[in-house]
Amino acid sequence: MLDWLAMWGVTQAAGLIFKPILEDLAKDAAKDWAKDLLKGIPGKIFQKLKKEDIEIAAGKALKEFLQLMQQQLKVRCKLGETEIKEYTTDIQKFISDKSVTEILGKGFDINCEFLDAKTLEDSWNRLQLKPLPSKFNWQSITEQYLTQVQELLLDSTELHHILELQKLSDIEINTKEIAGVIVDFNLVKYQEGIRERYGNLKLDSLDTSGYAYNELKLWRIFTAQNVRETHQVLPQVHELPKEHLRRLRKSDQVEAVELEELERHKRVYFEQPIRSVLDVVNKKQDYKYIVILGDPGSGKSTLLQFLALTWAESPLDNVISLPIPLLIELRTYMRRREDKECNNFLEFFHQCSGAVHHLNQLELDKQLKAGNALVMFDGLDEVFDPGKREDVITDIHRFTNEYPDVQVIVTSRIIGYKPQRLLNAEFRHFILQDLDSEQIQDFIYRWHELTFTDAVDKVRKRERLQRGIAASKSIAELAGNPLLLTMMAILNRNQELPRDRAELYNQASRVLLHQWDVERALIEDQRLDPKTIDYKDKQAMLRQVAYLMQTSDKGLAGNLINENDLVKVLTAYLKTIEFDKPREVAKVMINQLRTRNFMLCFLGADYYAFVHRTFLEYFCAWEFVWQFKETQTLTIDKLKDEVFGKHWQDESWHEVLLLIAGMIEPKFVGEILDYLILQDGEEENFVNLFLAAKCLAEVRNRTAITLTASQLLVKLKDLLNKDYQIKEVIDKADYLDDDVEDYLDDDIEKRIIFYDVIPKAISSIATTWRDDPDTLSWLKTCAKEGYDTQQAALQELAKGWSHDLEALKICAEDMHHPDSRKSFLEKVVKGFQDSHETLSWLKNRAQSDISWLVRQAAMDEIIKYWKYDPGTLPFIKAQAKFDEWINVRRAALEQLSKEWKDDPDLFEFLHDCAILDPFERIALSVSNPRQTALEAIIKQFTQHDQTLPLLRDRAQNDPDEQVREFAQKKLAQLEK
Repeated sequence: MLDWLAMWGVTQAAGLIFKPILEDLAKDAAKDWAKDLLKGIPGKIFQKLKKEDIEIAAGKALKEFLQLMQQQLKVRCKLGETEIKEYTTDIQKFISDKSVTEILGKGFDINCEFLDAKTLEDSWNRLQLKPLPSKFNWQSITEQYLTQVQELLLDSTELHHILELQKLSDIEINTKEIAGVIVDFNLVKYQEGIRERYGNLKLDSLDTSGYAYNELKLWRIFTAQNVRETHQVLPQVHELPKEHLRRLRKSDQVEAVELEELERHKRVYFEQPIRSVLDVVNKKQDYKYIVILGDPGSGKSTLLQFLALTWAESPLDNVISLPIPLLIELRTYMRRREDKECNNFLEFFHQCSGAVHHLNQLELDKQLKAGNALVMFDGLDEVFDPGKREDVITDIHRFTNEYPDVQVIVTSRIIGYKPQRLLNAEFRHFILQDLDSEQIQDFIYRWHELTFTDAVDKVRKRERLQRGIAASKSIAELAGNPLLLTMMAILNRNQELPRDRAELYNQASRVLLHQWDVERALIEDQRLDPKTIDYKDKQAMLRQVAYLMQTSDKGLAGNLINENDLVKVLTAYLKTIEFDKPREVAKVMINQLRTRNFMLCFLGADYYAFVHRTFLEYFCAWEFVWQFKETQTLTIDKLKDEVFGKHWQDESWHEVLLLIAGMIEPKFVGEILDYLILQDGEEENFVNLFLAAKCLAEVRNRTAITLTASQLLVKLKDLLNKDYQIKEVIDKADYLDDDVEDYLDDDIEKRIIFYDVIPKAISSIATTWRDDPDTLSWLKTCAKEGYDTQQAALQELAKGWSHDLEALKICAEDMHHPDSRKSFLEKVVKGFQDSHETLSWLKNRAQSDISWLVRQAAMDEIIKYWKYDPGTLPFIKAQAKFDEWINVRRAALEQLSKEWKDDPDLFEFLHDCAILDPFERIALSVSNPRQTALEAIIKQFTQHDQTLPLLRDRAQNDPDEQVREFAQKKLAQLEK
């Protein structure tokens, strides 16, 4: 029997604490654990390996991995041997997990360039294993492990032929071509390759713990964005913070740091029409050469993949007549070109390993010359070396000259893009716009349809996310970015927005600062070693930048920092991690944070800002929390007095204060609430209490601060008692005939209480105590009792309790605006049409609502769902005869003639209405129900023996001149 431990090199590895794991595996050598580990090797090669080779390779690799785990825990995390041993059982469970073995096995593929450290980290957390120390670095382990396994293949006598087999596989392809076995031009295989490469939505860079999204199809979730054309690509125009751009769209203000010429360019850009990006792409005759520009995560690559998939999903008989999509990821193309695998784009598709499927270059040349292709160059910005980027542009330019009938699309990030050469080559430039509210809602709906099986949970989570976005301007701004919106949808499965938005911001910043480019295997500036300056370092620097910005003259409202101050902050931090030439590296860091990480933007005049104000607020809050929890340089008393105490009156600080409340322990939030409750907020319209309620809403577990929460609730309800000051005003106003506002004009204090304090108090209670079983009944009472609380309570019922029948009915009965009542009436019917009580209630609304619009809507719903109920026809006839509203009587007559044509009594009924309806004309534009009845009779009962006598009578005797003229005209037509 083989000594597996000796074969794996375990007996020679002195001090291996995790040796028992390998000893257990040696006993199970006959099992399939080794095969599972080596599945990363291409299938054809794996089939040629002997069982013994597989077990040797797997054992040696695991030994290396366990040694690296031990080294991390010992050297980097400073744990003793006893502490390290405590991880033995968990590590054994960890390496048995399928997702872990798949990643470790990829190290045996000689074409593998990096391993997925993020998935390893997520797997550890998913398996609920003993938490690893904060300094534990998965990225470092995967990089070292990959190197060690590749060295094993090179150096080990037993394993070397695994490497040789892989090399032979590559040589076989080239040999076949040299021997005359030419790569074919199989479009069916090419379709399969596109579906395999791009069919599933790529979520590798996101935290998808808790659910497998592997089968989520890109073409089913893709949302076509809008674009604006830009005739001059000026970074200053498109780099401003989102909040500045939003202000510019809404007003004509000129920003302080902008020149007049820059302002002119902005106006020209924003005057360009917005159109769907697919409309632009599909008009080849108008837009043959296109550059699509966008922010990170804006969907540039996804757009090109969707275009390729649209072709790949088409039936073969259609494919022949459609342009063949050729998607070239420029970072891959440049690597293959540098490795001398190809010299041009056609050779890339013909023979390079990065191509989706090999296509014969001679046949491809014919298709291109015929213009039968859509060629897409993705990621010009990911070719970092300026010289090489110029080479790529030259290649693209040469390509368009050689194949002038082919449509070409190039994508790039905006910042750092230099447009002139492609402008000279007649490329038109378009910038992807943020998703609008309709597109966001469409994405959310389809996401939940595709990722949830439980119908109730699907609707609940979908509505929760919609509420979360609607409730927070910060989240709504981020939701315009497809990547960040996808992140919200994933987070929403197990967490709630906006309460858990700090976790969203943390994940978003991690992806933008590090994971995004690491996942794409991008290495930028050699002075920025990713193993030395990782996303955590960047987050720490941005915390300190935001902290400094809040102390400036304009504070957080300014979102502005001078370049010198920015360099100082970054330099100081780099010194703490012992970086050589920290000032020079700080300048490189600023450029990376601007051009790659989408965090900072350059405003001109040596000033920078956060692209999203959201991240300024988040990092500022995090720095306060860091000082409070980690360095403990900020005490709870200082947090209350110097942070909350100084800023509770300043609305621009509220989001920071709320984020702080969401990131510290509930007991400390309780102390802050006590502090806020004690403040005298009357002159500030009680903003101290409303802020306290919002802080409480940030707390996930309120058990420790129940008493404080109860005291705050009492204080907020006491604000409603201030309505005694305006009860006399309300008594003066007749709710139906006079507007209460007319009686408040001269009393500012009463207006503030009526229009500001009371609605905010009700909203605070409804939002913060939404899960309290007493809140719903309290809101219903407020909605029914008085005008002062009614509309605010109705608004909250409408927002938060749309599934409660009584709440919907109250909204349908008491909302001020008829359109709102009509809307909620329809919601009642949609959700509760199976209840006979709903029919009775609808009849009541059809007869008692003060608006004809609502009455008619109620009648329409009755006919739509209860047409065959025995009581419906008599009810509609009663509405047609007796309703006080002319429009309702007319609508009832129209419905009767449409829905009850076969009623034997219909003619007689219409005959009576044509004579007896009490209509009296007061306006020329109003339609007479008597004429409506006549129209129905003429249309359906032309041959009835009483029709002509009725018309003659109405032509002579109807008191309404319009009806007489109508009857005379119709009589003349019928008597011809």
